[in-house]
Amino acid sequence: SLPLLTLTQVAVSAITACRFVTALGAQAGADANTLGAACTPAAIGEAFSADVRGTTTVEAGAAIALGATLKSDASGRAITWATTGAKVGIALEAATAAGQFIEVLLVDNAA
Repeated sequence: SLPLLTLTQVAVSAITACRFVTALGAQAGADANTLGAACTPAAIGEAFSADVRGTTTVEAGAAIALGATLKSDASGRAITWATTGAKVGIALEAATAAGQFIEVLLVDNAA
């Protein structure tokens, strides 16, 4: 990982590390705009850090090809963007299955 900007947020929902999060401090849902990816886990009300710019490690929600454009699944994991949802990153590594951790270039996004 090579984060260029890491911010501290307060969790409004349970946060799992290495998954996408929103600007409100929640785990990102399917197709959501994201602030970045959580570096640490957090319970509601706890502070956590999130990588916002640069590269970071994200958990895959399915198989992902190197160079694929990514979006968030319902659990905040990275999946391949096809036709809908916010484009939130680019895969710098491939994943052969869900649950693997890959390097992702975070991108500005809007659904």
